[in-house]
Amino acid sequence: MAEVRRLHQDEPAEALRQAPNNIEAEQALLGAIFVNNEAFYRVSDFLEPEHFYEPIHRQIYEVSAKIIRAGKKADPITVKTFLPEELLDGLSMPQYLARLQAEATTVINAYDFGRAIYDLAIRRSLILIGEEMTHVAYEAEVDQSPDKQIEEAEKQLFDLAERGRYDGGFQPFTAALREAIEMASEAYSRDGSLSGIATGMTDLDRLMGGLQKSDLVILAARPAMGKSSLATNIALNVAKAFAEEPLPDGHMKTTNGGKVAFFSLEMSAEQLATRMLSEEARVSSSDIRRGNIHESQFSQLVDASNVMASLPLFIDDTGGLSIAQLMARARRLKRQRGLDLIVIDYVQLLTGSSRRANENRVQEITEITTSLKALAKELEVPIIALAQLSRQVENRDDKRPQLADLRESGSIEQDADVVLFIYREEYYLKNKEPREGTPEHLAWQGEMENVHGRAEVIIGKQRHGPTGTVQLSFEANFTRFSNLARDDYLPDRLE
Repeated sequence: MAEVRRLHQDEPAEALRQAPNNIEAEQALLGAIFVNNEAFYRVSDFLEPEHFYEPIHRQIYEVSAKIIRAGKKADPITVKTFLPEELLDGLSMPQYLARLQAEATTVINAYDFGRAIYDLAIRRSLILIGEEMTHVAYEAEVDQSPDKQIEEAEKQLFDLAERGRYDGGFQPFTAALREAIEMASEAYSRDGSLSGIATGMTDLDRLMGGLQKSDLVILAARPAMGKSSLATNIALNVAKAFAEEPLPDGHMKTTNGGKVAFFSLEMSAEQLATRMLSEEARVSSSDIRRGNIHESQFSQLVDASNVMASLPLFIDDTGGLSIAQLMARARRLKRQRGLDLIVIDYVQLLTGSSRRANENRVQEITEITTSLKALAKELEVPIIALAQLSRQVENRDDKRPQLADLRESGSIEQDADVVLFIYREEYYLKNKEPREGTPEHLAWQGEMENVHGRAEVIIGKQRHGPTGTVQLSFEANFTRFSNLARDDYLPDRLE
């Protein structure tokens, strides 16, 4: 079946090397599909028409795919109607299609042929990216830094690794509909039947439907409210629930929980690990640091560390990280290890590009949040970004945060898909303790009992669902948020 090779005889003779291809594998796969349309379903999950090297083979595969998906049989008779009549001098399209079918091999090898075609297409794309990198490096403008070129190359490589292509562009609405239906069906197999990743906080998941792909979630509060604690709690819950299964193309797909990247710009990796260990083992982090623990607690720490050692949780504690560096590292992790959730502690510690750094801070934060939203869409993962609130909260009698408290930070409110606030009445009430022995002190003690160990997570904005307030339990000793046991769920008390 060497006739098709003649289609390329008009290529320049001075070409030193031909792009990687395997015409015979393409012919064998198309022939196998004609013999038994079941062969198409063995490769359709990963093989697209553009992966074929020979243009006419792209057309044949595309037409065959449309016929098979319409519930009809694809063979030389049905396919030829939608293809050009003439192929080469002395060889018509019907003759070529008939020969493909006549010389087809067994359907069993269809998957191997498909993989060979796919892999060669990826290699051709790699060559194009490499050639473009070389050209840009030679012809770079004076103000175009090498760092910018590296970031662009990493983005192209990431897109190629994830989708087998790097061109992007429009997609048919039917493809978007299919993805929406698949998202709904996958929700049934996740914890709590959620469309997104479960945070482990039942009431929060109920209102949000979990953490949704491509969403930028801003978690904001005043200092000492527990932003970092809630972020680490969610990161641990997601990593502990991680499960995956293989896809037909050999890649792995996350079915529950996820792999988590934690960018800790405020705390060191050791401090973050101590906090997570305290939460998991239920031993006070201050006692861990001072070594003030007894034998049973040490055993708890060992057991907890053994569990946590195998979790798909990756920590980057680089201080002063720029948004461009963060994006490059996230792409690299997604490409090399896989990635399902990004946590950033916290937004105001990131820096913008050098061009923006000379301008005011509001514009810099705007650049950062816009880039984070773009990264969430690009990697198709939720991003939880922590943020500090302005001091104007402290000037109000009701210190519950509002969206207006974010406005001093540029476009955080506009770019975010979800905005969560943390509020703990206990923190503010503790500082208002009246003098002991007074009636006011007794009333204060009653109020403290009502709010002790409680926290509110206020959903101030949500594009895809309702706003509202969720009550959580907060154990300060272990920096641990958890579901609050409701009175109507507790057993009856014995008098």
